[in-house]
Amino acid sequence: MTVAIVGAGPYGLSLAAHLRQLGVTTRVFGEPMESWRRNMPAGMLLKSRPDASSISAPRPGFTLAAFQRERGDAVLTGDQPVPRETFLEYGRWFADRLVPDVERTRITDIRPEGHGFVLAREDGADLVVDSVVLATGLAAHRYIPPVLERLGGDLVSHSAEHADLAELGADRDVVVIGSGQSALESAALLHEGGAARVRVFGRADRVRFAAAPTVGRARRLTPDSPLGAGWSVAAAARGPAAFRLLPACVRVDLARRILGPSAAWWLRDRLDGRVAVRDAQTITRAHREGDGRVRMLVRDGHGYQREVRTDHVLAATGYRVDLGALGFLGADVRGRIATVGGLPGLDASFGTTVPGLYVTGPPAAATFGPVVRFVHGTAFASRRLAAVLAVRFQG
Repeated sequence: MTVAIVGAGPYGLSLAAHLRQLGVTTRVFGEPMESWRRNMPAGMLLKSRPDASSISAPRPGFTLAAFQRERGDAVLTGDQPVPRETFLEYGRWFADRLVPDVERTRITDIRPEGHGFVLAREDGADLVVDSVVLATGLAAHRYIPPVLERLGGDLVSHSAEHADLAELGADRDVVVIGSGQSALESAALLHEGGAARVRVFGRADRVRFAAAPTVGRARRLTPDSPLGAGWSVAAAARGPAAFRLLPACVRVDLARRILGPSAAWWLRDRLDGRVAVRDAQTITRAHREGDGRVRMLVRDGHGYQREVRTDHVLAATGYRVDLGALGFLGADVRGRIATVGGLPGLDASFGTTVPGLYVTGPPAAATFGPVVRFVHGTAFASRRLAAVLAVRFQG
């Protein structure tokens, strides 16, 4: 039996390491940590704490802390933020040691055939495998509201399009749309990079910052977890298997609300007095002016509308999973995959309604909860899915 994993980010690499430990023949396709290199901006800090930023491995010695110790760096602990550059290098180190033979080629087509699948490769012969795991993350599912998308790529871009926000140029006026970590951190990086003016228009009713770390009794009022404090957060972090047992409509709502749009506590000081942040802002109209700038009509939470002009709009507006964005999945295969709230509907083993086709990582959030949107979720996802595939392999 051969398992093909499409995607070589944290979830794909982790699963491959677990499968190989169990003796399952595995082939991984993609560029290791490509989304972190191409779709996350230089200077970014992970929202997750260091103890929630390790890629799950089947044996000890491959944590973020182990990587830092081997490199001779000070080990990040507690609530210290993890730089994107450090995590990117850690992911490559993990791949070099546990999945060194990632095949850096693009899969162009996946079609069921017999009891398995045929994979077409961009630069090689077709490959027949028994099972396929999609670990493609969210990069293909970037969402820009239609009112902005019509502006064109030179005037609007998604936050995931920039490996370096300096690409937008210094001394420019930029409006950032969004209420979450990506929006607020992008705004801070743009300001620190020399943008002439940066404004954040949050779409949520209120822009939220996580509470700063506390000690003593105040910290113990709510349960803690690797993903943060709070009853719902702790439950989601510790109980993804139980999350799946909830009614589908409840799961979709909770996956959206728990660990929803918010910013890390350490971002507040980088924005206060430097970047204007407004909440409850709705872009009702946007068009290109003759001088190449953007003119938008913006409505606030009280219904008041005003005109705003800017050089560029950065849409930190998240992702909407659309299986049609995965060009290698034909319409016949997509049509057979049941969905829940737009996300693939999965069984207890991460399996789709197409036998032998599995999904891991963020697109599994409607089934197992928001924990699988974070690196911390690799522990649950990889152990469970690897165990299931190993049984199939032995059978």
